[in-house]
Amino acid sequence: MKQTVFTGAGVAIVTPFTSDNKINYDKLAELIEFQIANKTDSIIICGTTGEGSTLDHEEHSEAIRFAVEVANKRIPVIAGTGSNDTAYAVKLSNEAEKAGVDALLSVTPYYNKTSQRGLIEHFNFIADRVSVPIILYNVPSRTGVDIKPETYLELSKHDRIVATKEASGNISAIAKTISLCGDSLDVYSGNDDQVTALMSLGGKGSISVLSNILPEVAHNIAAKYLEGDHAESARLQLEYLDLCNNLFIDVNPIPVKEAMNMMGMNVGDCRLPLYKMSDTARETLRLSLAKHGLV
Repeated sequence: MKQTVFTGAGVAIVTPFTSDNKINYDKLAELIEFQIANKTDSIIICGTTGEGSTLDHEEHSEAIRFAVEVANKRIPVIAGTGSNDTAYAVKLSNEAEKAGVDALLSVTPYYNKTSQRGLIEHFNFIADRVSVPIILYNVPSRTGVDIKPETYLELSKHDRIVATKEASGNISAIAKTISLCGDSLDVYSGNDDQVTALMSLGGKGSISVLSNILPEVAHNIAAKYLEGDHAESARLQLEYLDLCNNLFIDVNPIPVKEAMNMMGMNVGDCRLPLYKMSDTARETLRLSLAKHGLV
């Protein structure tokens, strides 16, 4: 059986920016402390929600190093180091390793895409050149490429490919993946509205956007299931379903940053090309936050 990086809910943490669009490291430290104090099970830095695609190389590496330093081994830190350039993904991954991360999050190649055979070569090439565990990241709505269950089976044969963040939304395909891979590949839900459902099939928890604003709730949805209290996990999942959905009313992480700013967390705006929500969408999000007593 392979190493499990974490169980429960890991936060796909936002990258806060100052008014002049620089990384706000004081705020990032505050957010990490908030997460740890409220039961988050891991920090995922520089992923999709962390706007890793618009961080330059120095910013990307420094944000990872900083998160490792602040977390100080209290909970695992997982670094988003994926790229559509395999060689660059290796470079970022090696730098994250040196910074002391507990695992890497490696997204499927985007835009240039690749075949299923190409995915196997890409991920194995990276895994052969690192020494920490790799969590794959499947999000076809953003990348245009989908990891098939049979491809997962082949990838799970590599000792360092230990898990996947599944954001395809395809429960049938995820069930087949879990059936094929068994203990060779842990599965985390990348969709906050499907955590309980995915865990019923054997998932280990979530990599969560919701956790940015409600870390204890996100933790409890997963933790209650792991404890055997499936009814409470389902109750929480359904209670917060509207918020899970409305955090994706626009392109992630636009809504979650807007929500955090409404809540007084002052994380700044997204970098272009991500732009502010419409007034209509913003009001829908505000009402959802108000329903749960967050604004």
